[in-house]
Amino acid sequence: MAMSATRAAGPPAQFSHNEILKILSGALIGLLLAALDQTVVVTALPAIADDLNGIQHLSWIVTAYLLTSTASTPIYGKLSDLYGRRRLIIIGIFVFGAASAFCASAQSMGQLITARALQGIGGGALISMSQAIIADVISPRDRGKYQVYMSGVWALASVGGPVLGGVFVEYLTWRWVFWINLPIGALGLVLCWNALKRLPVHGGDPRIDYLGAIILVPAVVALLLVASWGGVEFPWLSPPILGLTGGGILLLALFALQELRALEPLLPPRLFVSPVILTANLIGFVVSAGMFGATVLLPVFIQLVLGKDAGATGLLLIPLMGGTVLGAYPTGQWMRASGRYKKAPMLTLSFAVVAFGALAFFSGATPAWIVDIFIGLLGIGMGGAMPATLVAAQNAAEARDIGAATASVAFFRSLGGSFGAAFLWAILLAALDARLAQVGASGMANALLRGGGEASTVGAAARAALPNALAHGFHWAFACGAVIMAVALALTLSWKEIPLRAHVAHAEPTAEL
Repeated sequence: MAMSATRAAGPPAQFSHNEILKILSGALIGLLLAALDQTVVVTALPAIADDLNGIQHLSWIVTAYLLTSTASTPIYGKLSDLYGRRRLIIIGIFVFGAASAFCASAQSMGQLITARALQGIGGGALISMSQAIIADVISPRDRGKYQVYMSGVWALASVGGPVLGGVFVEYLTWRWVFWINLPIGALGLVLCWNALKRLPVHGGDPRIDYLGAIILVPAVVALLLVASWGGVEFPWLSPPILGLTGGGILLLALFALQELRALEPLLPPRLFVSPVILTANLIGFVVSAGMFGATVLLPVFIQLVLGKDAGATGLLLIPLMGGTVLGAYPTGQWMRASGRYKKAPMLTLSFAVVAFGALAFFSGATPAWIVDIFIGLLGIGMGGAMPATLVAAQNAAEARDIGAATASVAFFRSLGGSFGAAFLWAILLAALDARLAQVGASGMANALLRGGGEASTVGAAARAALPNALAHGFHWAFACGAVIMAVALALTLSWKEIPLRAHVAHAEPTAEL
């Protein structure tokens, strides 16, 4: 994958505020594509299953994308350190757009799942490249000034995506949840082609760790399948889950050995020797576990425990997404003013612990407005921690490793979210099943929650016991969420702090031809 570049003369380029905004426009359009795709598709899933007659494979529409996007993120990060962010994000947008067209044209569930896997390969570039591009042009200390733009994109996608998906399904067709990516992607290509030309491209004689990529991809796939299937498709201690777990761990060990010997490792071991980057990745993993767990639990809690319909549920969840923006903005401003990144997430994660702890005591009798206050507080708590982990990792990384460091943060966040959602859902099922077992409905928790065909075989006694059993299950699940946030807070307390640089790191930049 050799690409020509010539060494630029003079000092590294500096960027004005207006130039930064132009560059941000390209980065943020890529981020919007990836973020919107994750939210707009969910609303259309029932319509897709009905049209393509594949409800039994419905989860794979989400899982296929998650597998390929997570596995490809570290690869894109390293390639961008070698060849520049502009090339990689343009490739990512092109692949994402082409795969979106395949998704929209799918005539069977198998075709759609295959296209979603291809779409994930493009999506893996979008989030990590948009964040790495910002690191190329904005110093760690000044990044908080622009953090609100990124948080705003996530909030827009989180709130507007489900609404947009509902409009498409209601008035057009589910295929428009994919067609909409083409005009947005075309705009992204134009913006990235023009706005990102001044981004640095690092020269040298790059050598790609192909063997590391070959080992990493199946390792990630195996572990994410454990998170997706465990307790749902197969029991946690069943041979398929145990086999996938063992295989995934073995492949990760082999990947670690390969990275130690590779000349240009995908995830350079020197990143994880740094206590700042290592702790940032751990915090990102744990906070994402709580965040994704909350996004899985809260809609079910609001509908089944508080008794709200789907429309009211969407409204009650707005503070969760809005809270992430409210948490991220002051964190960014604090980092800019102080040059430090530790105190702000310490405070906001304390909010998250309190919020999860309060939710653990709520029941169907709790007023919805009180629940919503703590949902918003939870969003603030988790949203305040995320920008600090990214900025701290980029600040501690060498200039040649900015892309890899950024990708490592995104990679661990994605893994943490998958395992957190699976873990908290498993806690809910276990606690619910323990209560249902008392009325002779052992093993029926999952069927009752998901409303499957098996749910119709549950007796009247189990149905009568379900409200109290649900409240009991959510008590335990939210309490575990509080413990997860407490772990993240403890990691933050022990986090080594390096003053944020007031300049952009450069590593022998070259200009693209």
